[in-house]
Amino acid sequence: MTSLTIDSLDIPTVQAIEMTDDTLSVDLSDGRTISVPLAWYPRLLHGSIIERENWRLIANGEGIHWNQLDEDISVKNIILGQPSGESQKSFQRWLTQRQAAGS
Repeated sequence: MTSLTIDSLDIPTVQAIEMTDDTLSVDLSDGRTISVPLAWYPRLLHGSIIERENWRLIANGEGIHWNQLDEDISVKNIILGQPSGESQKSFQRWLTQRQAAGS
C-alpha cells in the first residue's frame, strides 16, 4: 500500500496575493484562492501597508517573501493551514528591534 503526502503532489504556484487588515488571500495556479488570517503571520500583521505591498515570489512561485519584514510563507504551509512557526521569543525580539528603530 502506498501513502500520499503533500510532498508527492504538485504544489500550485502563486498567481497573485491580496491583503486586508486581517486576511492574506493567495490566488493559486490551480484556480483556488486560499484566505488565511493575518494573525497567523505576526510580522505581516505588524507591518505597514507599504511593507506588506513589498513582496516577491520565491522558489519558482511556491513561496512569498517580504524583505522588509523578513517573512517567508510557502504555498505548502498555506494549503496545510500551518501558521508561522516562529517562536514567541524570536518574534518579540524582532518587534522590540522594530520599535527601537521607529518603524
